[in-house]
Amino acid sequence: MAIEKGRGATLNGDSHRFNLRQREADGDWLDAVEHLDGPVPRRRTQVTVEHPRTILTRNASPDIGFSQSINAYRGCEHGCIYCFARPSHAYHDLSPGLDFETRLFAKPDAAKLLRAELSKRNYVVAPIAMGTNTDPYQPIEKDWRITRDILELLVETRHPTFITTKSDRILRDIDMLADLARDRLVAVMLSVTSLDPAIARTLEPRAPHPLRRIEAIRQLSAAGIPVTASISPVIPAITDHEIEALVARVAEAGAREVTFIPVRLPHEVAPLFRAWLDAHYPDRAAKVMAIINDLRGGRDNDPDFGSRMRGQGVWADLIRTRFSKARKRAGLGAERLTLRTDLFRPPEGAQMLLF
Repeated sequence: MAIEKGRGATLNGDSHRFNLRQREADGDWLDAVEHLDGPVPRRRTQVTVEHPRTILTRNASPDIGFSQSINAYRGCEHGCIYCFARPSHAYHDLSPGLDFETRLFAKPDAAKLLRAELSKRNYVVAPIAMGTNTDPYQPIEKDWRITRDILELLVETRHPTFITTKSDRILRDIDMLADLARDRLVAVMLSVTSLDPAIARTLEPRAPHPLRRIEAIRQLSAAGIPVTASISPVIPAITDHEIEALVARVAEAGAREVTFIPVRLPHEVAPLFRAWLDAHYPDRAAKVMAIINDLRGGRDNDPDFGSRMRGQGVWADLIRTRFSKARKRAGLGAERLTLRTDLFRPPEGAQMLLF
C-alpha cells in the first residue's frame, strides 16, 4: 500500500451510504506513480468558497454540552485518522478519506451571517461552540481568518463561546480570548492525544507538535483563559499507555480540567481506521480492533446516546478508572465553569430591531 506522506488516511474511496461510486485510479494517475507500491504524488490542499444561508447549527443531543455551534470550515487539514467528522464529506460527493483532508470548504461570510442571527429580536443567548466538527484553527485559518472575524463579533457583542482545537494557532487570538475571559465569556478545550511525536505524526499528521499544544495550554492559562485539556480519543494499545502522563502534563501546564472519550469509529471512519492500522501498526491491528469491539458492544462503533461517549465493558471500566485516579492525583475536577449570558448586547446598528 502506498502511503502519502503528511496525510492521515491511506484510502480515498467514496462513501457507499449515498450510492456514490467507488473511486478508481485511472491511467493518468497511475502514470504519475513510480510503481504500484511506490511513492504517491503529493496532493495540494484545495479550498472552495461556500456561501451558506445561515451559520448557526443547533442540536438537542443529550450528551453534548452545547446547543448551538459554528463551523467556519468543512473538512480539516489536520488529517486526524479518527475524526468523527470525516463522514460529513460524503454529503458533498467527496471521500471521507483523503478528500476530507485536502478538499476543504471555507465560509468567509460566517461573521456577517452571525451578525444577522444575533440581531434578530427573538435570538436567545447561549454559548456558541466552535470546533465541534472541524478545527477552527486548522492551517488555512492563517490566510482566511474566518475564526478571528467571528471572535471579533463575539467580543463586540459580549457573547459567550466554547472553542475546541488541537492547534497552538489559537495563541494568535489570545488578546481577544483574554478580553472575553475577564467577563467569564470563553472556555477553551485543547486536545493533546499523545506526547509521542512518532505516534502523533501518523495519528494526526498536520496538527501541531504535542509540545506546542502543551505550551499553548500554558500560555492561555497564564493569560487567565480557562482551559480544559482533552486527551481524546484514547486508543487501546496505541495511546492508552499515556493516560497518566498526559493528565499530569496538561495539569502541570495549567489546564483546569481534563476529559477523555474512547475512540469512536462511526460510518466510514471504521474502514479508514482499519486501513491506517494495517499500514502503521500491522503488529497489533487485530488486537486494537478486538479491544475496540469489546468497548463498543461487539461492534466497531456504538452510536447510542450516552454510551457512545463512554464505552462499555471491562476495557471501558479500566480506562475510566485509570483516568479518574490520574485526574485526582493531578488535583483536577474541583472547578465547574459556567459562562455568562447576561452581558450580551446586540450588534452595533441592530438596536432598532429590538423595538
